[in-house]
Order: sequence, then C-alpha cells, then structure tokens
Amino acid sequence: MHSEFKDKKEKALVISIDAMGGDKGPKVVIDGIYKSLKKYPNTYFIIHGKKDQLSPLIKSSPKILAQSELVQCEDVVTMEDKPSHVIRNGSNTSMWSTIESVRNKSASIAISCGNTGALMALSVVRLRKLPGVIRPAIACLWPSKNKHGLNIVLDVGADVKADALDLSQYAQMGVSYARNGLNIKEPRVGLLNIGTEQNKGRPTIKQAYDLIKDKAENGNYNFVGFVEGSDIPSAKVDVIVTDGFTGNVALKTGEGTAKLIRERLAKVYKSSLLSRISALLSASELQKFAHGIDPRRVNGGVFLGLNGTIIKSHGDSDPTGVAAAIELAINLTSSGFNEKLAARIASETE
Repeated sequence: MHSEFKDKKEKALVISIDAMGGDKGPKVVIDGIYKSLKKYPNTYFIIHGKKDQLSPLIKSSPKILAQSELVQCEDVVTMEDKPSHVIRNGSNTSMWSTIESVRNKSASIAISCGNTGALMALSVVRLRKLPGVIRPAIACLWPSKNKHGLNIVLDVGADVKADALDLSQYAQMGVSYARNGLNIKEPRVGLLNIGTEQNKGRPTIKQAYDLIKDKAENGNYNFVGFVEGSDIPSAKVDVIVTDGFTGNVALKTGEGTAKLIRERLAKVYKSSLLSRISALLSASELQKFAHGIDPRRVNGGVFLGLNGTIIKSHGDSDPTGVAAAIELAINLTSSGFNEKLAARIASETE
C-alpha cells in the first residue's frame, strides 16, 4: 500500500469491494466506483481481484487511481461453486480477500456481486455472528408508497428456515436498519402471512406474532400485526419480516414484475407514431415512473447479525446498481449502523 493512500484512508470511509464476482465482469464494478466517486469524492476503496484485468481499467481513471488500492487475488468464486467448497478452498479468492479486509479492520464495510450462498457462508465463518444472534439475515430495500419511498424486507435468502425466535430477532434487526439506515424513529413492523386474520398461518408464524408484539413497547417500534404480500410495497408498514425462502421468492418475483412492466411500457410507446409522440410529451413523468420501480436503485442486500457489515449486490448489476450498493454502504457506515445493531441485539438478549 503506498503511503499517500494509507494516510488518506486512515481518515476516511474505506469500502472493500470484490471486483470479480459479478456476471458482467470487473469493468461494471470499476465503472460503478467511478460513478460513486462523482457523488462521494472522499470515499476510498480496497479493490480485490486479478490485477492483470483490473489495472488497465483503473489506469483510465486518475480519481480511482488516487483513491484505491488493488489487492491481487488468484482465484474467483463462481456462481456455481458450493459454499462448503469455498470455505475449504477459497482463501485465495477475491471474495475471501474482500471479507478479510473487514475482519482485519482495513475497511469499514464490504461489497460483492458474487455467489450469495458462498458470500454468506464465508462472512459467517470469517466475521462470526454478533453475540446473541441465532441466524444472520439478508435485508433488502423495496420500493414503496411510504414518504421515504422504501420498505425493508428480511430475510430474503440467508436461510430458508426460520422458527418463531428467529423471526422475532429478524424484527429487531429490521427495526435497527430502519432507524439507522432510513432514519425512521419508530418503525412499523409487519409479519408476512397468507392473511391478516389472527387465525391464519402456521403455528411458527403465530408464535412469532406474540414474540414480536411483546417486545414492541420496549423496542420502540409499532407492530402492525400480520401483513400480506400486497402490503410489501405499501405505506402500511416499514419493515416486513419473513423467512428466507418466502422472502427470496417475493424478491425475485418483484424484480421480474418490475422488469416486465418496463419492457411492456417500452414496447407500447414504440408501437406507433402516435404512441412515440405521447412518449415524448410524457417523457419526464415516464422517467419518474421508471425510476420508482427500478430495482437497481435499491440494489444491495445487507447481511445483518455479523461482526461487520457485508452488502450483497445483485449478480447482474450494471454500474448504476454497483453505485447504489456503494451509496448504501456509505450511508450505513456513516450512521454507525453495525455498532447500533449490536447494541440492540445485546439489549434484547440480556
């Protein structure tokens, strides 16, 4: 590490980023860093990957050169690699190295577009869970009708199983995320179910209902009870709690639906001369609409419950998506998010 970078980074926010894990290659990650530096010029990066591929990309940007350090990694975790294999054999990968920078305190937070299962497994093994955490969770931001425009959904894939105590703990982690990440003083929490009636749902869901409700008063959040899938983007709730299987299905369904709507609208507005004229006349409103349902705008699932914060960017992220994940990392780190989450979990388990 050259001395100028070392001196600067000791006084600034440093992000560790895996440049090799995404579907679209390292150029997308470097372009995302470039976009983010325009908005957050005082951020520094430790970039992990193969130098022979990364150096030519970085040399074209003096700004990135001045505010980054390259760490050579021989191997890459592929989307097909099994988490158990990566844990046993992945010490030379860019993903492992990225997490290690958080573990050794060189960086405040880490980002990877790589294999979700491997990233979670490595994060748990290398960073360990916060005291009192049973199962880590992945929380994502969801476009919503709320005034802040976003809701939090967790878990969306860290673990397909969750019992009542797990769901209750997800609620506490979601509340901490809402308060420190979205500045919501008293978040509204809903428990995802097949209906809002008290008699509906599996026994585990009903038990979780009681646990989350009992902790609401001392936890400074408002428990709104059961919510349905249609409430995920609503203004009724700020945090939606569910198991990883259901949450992941909901997330992928939402992303697919948003993509379908954008494609259908584009097709409609190109179908005739009159429709093209209509598109031109309503261009600004269409742009606002597209922005509101664009999954890239809220790219980045946050791993909650670990001794360090990891952000999982979507595997097929483009530069806009990577820049969104970086912005999320900056906002969370600036708020002291992980320290506050640890304090909340500790108070719940005392």
